[in-house]
Amino acid sequence: MRVIARGTLRSFWENYPDAEQALEAWYHEARCAHWQNGAEVKKKYGNASVIGKNRVEFKICANKYRLIAHVNYAFQKIFIRFVGTHEEYDGVNAETI
Repeated sequence: MRVIARGTLRSFWENYPDAEQALEAWYHEARCAHWQNGAEVKKKYGNASVIGKNRVEFKICANKYRLIAHVNYAFQKIFIRFVGTHEEYDGVNAETI
């Protein structure tokens, strides 16, 4: 899959250095993935939540941080829509962000 907006991840881990290793690992795993649907994402990431409008929420660093991505399975692209703390996540609508 092609991951769009890796810079968003980098900007986040510059402010939260403890997230760097987990976000880098997620990025490299996502780039190598060939998911066809949300069930395949869940198979790899059992704690991920598939939410409306082809969005997937990933828990990062044991749920300390959250990443929301829009996954276009047909074109094999992942668009990072949000990465933030658990508290920041509570303030967004994961289906529309």
